[in-house]
Amino acid sequence: MDVTAIASAATEMSLARTADAASVAVLKKALELQAQGALQLVQAATQSMQATSNPPHFGNNIDVFA
Repeated sequence: MDVTAIASAATEMSLARTADAASVAVLKKALELQAQGALQLVQAATQSMQATSNPPHFGNNIDVFA
């Protein structure tokens, strides 16, 4: 095996590790952003449900003769 081939293989492996590390970092950031977005949606839904809460007697009777 040639010395230049060994050096080339080592360089390629190093570049592959760097690319993999960058891909993992981007994936982690995307997951964090997705989790934050989901949390904001849940909080917004909870707030909207609390704001439009009906009195307890609404929805207890059904008009079956209409």
